[in-house]
Amino acid sequence: MRASINGEERDVRRGTTLFDLLQQLGIAMRGVAVARNDRVIGRAQLADEQIEEGDRIEIIRAVAGG
Repeated sequence: MRASINGEERDVRRGTTLFDLLQQLGIAMRGVAVARNDRVIGRAQLADEQIEEGDRIEIIRAVAGG
């Protein structure tokens, strides 16, 4: 199935959760926020939120700087 990940269309295996996606992309949980279809998903719910056809996923990483 297809989903948009940070604006890029990608194939995603059915049953993939947001937590699975972060692991597949090699993204550490620290300093990361995830939104699914414009709704921020709490860290505790990432393993329960399955990606569905046509979902729009935004992964935002906090970056320190100055």
